[in-house]
Amino acid sequence: MNTIRKCVVCALLSMAALCASPAARAQSPFDGTWRTDLAKTSYSPKPIIFYISQNWYHCVSCAPSYDVAADGQDHAVAGQSYDTIAVTIVDDHTIKTVAKKDDKIISEQTRKVSADGKILTVDATQHPMNSDKPATFETKAKRDGTLRPGVQPTSGRWIILNQNGSENALLTTYKMNGDSMTMTEPTGENYTAKLDGADYPVKGAYGYDAVSLKRIDDHTFEETDKRNGTVIDVSRMTVVGKKMTVVDHDKLTGRDSTYIATKQ
Repeated sequence: MNTIRKCVVCALLSMAALCASPAARAQSPFDGTWRTDLAKTSYSPKPIIFYISQNWYHCVSCAPSYDVAADGQDHAVAGQSYDTIAVTIVDDHTIKTVAKKDDKIISEQTRKVSADGKILTVDATQHPMNSDKPATFETKAKRDGTLRPGVQPTSGRWIILNQNGSENALLTTYKMNGDSMTMTEPTGENYTAKLDGADYPVKGAYGYDAVSLKRIDDHTFEETDKRNGTVIDVSRMTVVGKKMTVVDHDKLTGRDSTYIATKQ
């Protein structure tokens, strides 16, 4: 689920158990493997904004925003989960981006706009840190407004319509052990953290390196993700039976989305 939240066009909580209460000894409602149902996801209506003009790529809605030459070469960027990006203009309706961290490819995207210019299709491949099996996504977005003159046709303000993902990007497993929660994903992301609001390390993830968890009630907890000491994402997860609802707030971009997952 963390993989899903952190791949948009591409982004869970204070209570420390003082004793082993009967509720703590019982199985947590979060225990188990959960599969995100992307067909039931409510994506943020806030547009993703980028444009290419005079062979320069401008990522306006990136946080922080940046500008790099669209010449197919690696260019350094700051404040992202990647440290370089290469942008290639494939043809009049297609561009490709390759993001790297420490010279390793971590993400590839092909963005193609429809003939009428109204729909953008993004085929993305994420290369996990600790897995040799990539996670893949297909995202469709609709144009918000009209295409500005003088820019490459993939440019514009895009609102996500829907997304599909490979199975290894849809599954997340949680396990409570006393006052600690362990999260694991097939892509290799994992952490073990107490529900005491303190920061704990995250392994196998490019998007975030620390997490803090806080219990809201027996069926709800909140996760705060950090990268280099900066809060980047806050998610509140609520379980009712076999249904988990995740309300996610991207602190960097101000995007709010809601995900639904089902216990397997």
